Amino acid sequence: MANQITELLGSSYLYFYDAIAPIVEANSIDRKKVYWASRYDKGTPDYLNCPLSEEEYKIFRRELLAGEKVALKPFEEIRHFEGCLPIEISAARGKNTLAFGPMKPVGLPNPATGKTPYAVVQLRRENYAATLFNMVGFQTKLTWPEQKRIFRLIPGLESAHFARYGSIHRNTYIDSPSLLQKSLQLKTKPNVFFAGQITGVEGYLESAAMGLLAGLNAAFIKEGRKLEPPPEATALGALIHYITCKPSMSFQPMNINFGLLEKHQENKTNKKDKKRIYVETAHHALNLWMSSQKLNQESIKV
Repeated sequence: MANQITELLGSSYLYFYDAIAPIVEANSIDRKKVYWASRYDKGTPDYLNCPLSEEEYKIFRRELLAGEKVALKPFEEIRHFEGCLPIEISAARGKNTLAFGPMKPVGLPNPATGKTPYAVVQLRRENYAATLFNMVGFQTKLTWPEQKRIFRLIPGLESAHFARYGSIHRNTYIDSPSLLQKSLQLKTKPNVFFAGQITGVEGYLESAAMGLLAGLNAAFIKEGRKLEPPPEATALGALIHYITCKPSMSFQPMNINFGLLEKHQENKTNKKDKKRIYVETAHHALNLWMSSQKLNQESIKV
């Protein structure tokens, strides 16, 4: 099947190796300790930068090397790709490998001091609403508890909430933002639908949801109707928006999380009530959408 998909899409649009960096919820970042900047001030300041002193860097690297790693499965090869090395493998190559690699501070002076930090962790906007930030170059085989402990050593991330932890594993998925419409039809061949994990979602529920939506779209088309995409305030709509509208160059698989829904809430909302409001808003939006699309058990004849 992979060979047939490669023939259909071209090899540059099909990925077999999934190197995922952690994603941090924006409202858990200490903005007093980080700063916006792009290297050498080129273009717009698109990255949040977490500056580390030499001592902070040494402590971070030490814990990174000592941290517990995910055990390899019997069938897994110990084979790393230079383009997406686990952060702990880079750290093991030399005491300053990180400072000259993914944590390079050159061209990123701290405006608070006017000086260049010893090292920098860059956070890149993961979605258009800037409610989620990707830890650039931090793909890792650390266990989830160790990621939480060690990455919270980074200045500005002491209280970080992780919408997704980093990982490296075999995964087959396509470059959905370049290839798919919101109906999950191939842009170049609308008679072809993609569904499930291959679209770039993570998790059993998310994969099943993409299959459900692809099936609904196909059924509507058969009846000569058009199914409007579910609203972004719903989990289904937020995932569809992410996999079809995210900039292709930084596309990585995603599971559903509240960060994808956050732009639909006021920042003033009490933290305690936030998730409850997300769910209530999503239910309301989903019911309105289902009603507008006349979605019920009798609405589609397959």
